[in-house]
Amino acid sequence: MEEQEQHINLHATPEMMAGVYANFANVSHSDYEFSITFVRLDHESEEPGEMQGVVVSRVNLSPRFLKELLDAMTDNYSKWQAAENIRDLPEAPGRD
Repeated sequence: MEEQEQHINLHATPEMMAGVYANFANVSHSDYEFSITFVRLDHESEEPGEMQGVVVSRVNLSPRFLKELLDAMTDNYSKWQAAENIRDLPEAPGRD
C-alpha cells in the first residue's frame, strides 16, 4: 500500500504571525511532557543581581514531538550556519 502525502493548511491572525520576542527560555519536564517557557528579559533592572522578565509564551510538547522539533532545529541551524560561513569567505560576493 502506497502512503499518501498529507498537507497541513494553517491559518493564523496577523497578530499571531507577527510572533513574540524572547531572549530566554526555561525547559522543564514531567514523565509525560516537556514544557518550554519563553521569556523576554529586561537586562536593565534597577535591582542589582535581579532581572525582570515577562513570559511571552509557554509550549507543552510530547517527548516524541520534542525529538522531531530538535531534529528540525538542528537541521535548520546547520543550514543557517553553512550560509553564514559562506558569507564570511573572503571571495564571497558583495565583500570588498
